[in-house]
Amino acid sequence: MKGNQWTSLPVDILRHLQHVANVLFLRVKAFRNLTVYPEDTLLVSYPRSGNTWTRFLICNLLYTDKPATFLTIDAKIPSIYEYTDRELRHLPRPRILKSHEYFDPLYKKVIYIVRDPRDVAVSSYHFKMKWRVIPEGYPMEEFVPRFISGQYDNWQKGAAWGDHVMSWLGPRTGQSGFLLLRYGELKQNPVAALGRIASFMNLDVTPERLARAVELSTAERLRELERKESAEFVETKKTRQDIPFVRKGVVGDWKSVLSQSSVAAIEEAWGPIMEKLGYELMTRPASLSPKTGADDIVPSRAQI
Repeated sequence: MKGNQWTSLPVDILRHLQHVANVLFLRVKAFRNLTVYPEDTLLVSYPRSGNTWTRFLICNLLYTDKPATFLTIDAKIPSIYEYTDRELRHLPRPRILKSHEYFDPLYKKVIYIVRDPRDVAVSSYHFKMKWRVIPEGYPMEEFVPRFISGQYDNWQKGAAWGDHVMSWLGPRTGQSGFLLLRYGELKQNPVAALGRIASFMNLDVTPERLARAVELSTAERLRELERKESAEFVETKKTRQDIPFVRKGVVGDWKSVLSQSSVAAIEEAWGPIMEKLGYELMTRPASLSPKTGADDIVPSRAQI
């Protein structure tokens, strides 16, 4: 086409052509354009819920020749946010992929990692500071309402913790091909939790192999690897190096960080979901009625 003929095209067609060009020239990462194969296993979580740690656990379980590092983890269990769909399609199958996406019916085999949203809020606060989304010393009291609304979520375009969790638990609870894994269970007994993952993935592994994978994936080892590799790791190289990517990783850190009003706000937003997942509430949210309908959607500990 000559002259200004391109500009005479409708805006939606121009956008489509631009998208096609970006895909062809490998400029667009996969995200929700991911081609999903039936045999794929997707590690899914809301951000800052333990996805990276789970990747290390699985990687060190599967690949016994050399322990995983931050510089090798993406080659073995890639993130859909770091590669184009075309690149990911060329990987050997079956694939194991990291995702933070809300419900996608194309994901047929999912390990869903869930974490107490009060701890997620604290971890997200430091992560956003690491990425310079918020400045040093930004008030936690101001951060929590935006966390609840999803305004600080770089992946979900506004999806909040409760929306993300229920988008998966609603349609998939009790279905085959879906494993719900609580972060607290990973911390309390990582060998047993990894054993559940291995069983879900139909892996025949020994107790010794499980224990080895856990030992190679401790928070202490990951922190040491981060100190050496943070400046080169794709997820941290453009971030503040003085703020760690692998923080405390403890359960209940929120108790010493969040104010009573912040805790109350989170529990008001998601109390029914939190209780059903086994997270003890410090307040009694007004929204928590005798019958919320959560029993029909969210499995209790006894059901898992």
